[in-house]
Amino acid sequence: MLALWSNFLGDESGQGLVEYALIIALVAIGLIAILTLLRNSIGNVFNTTRNTLNSVPSSSY
Repeated sequence: MLALWSNFLGDESGQGLVEYALIIALVAIGLIAILTLLRNSIGNVFNTTRNTLNSVPSSSY
């Protein structure tokens, strides 16, 4: 039983997958926080762009 427990504690085969999952989760949380903070600024950029494109004269050549 002691040998089985020793093998179980020494097995690190899933460690890399867990580390990548944690990194992806932290990046996702960071992006959500940044986008939440900059929500109004991003909306203003898109509204300004839309208004600028709508005010362009639509004459044919």
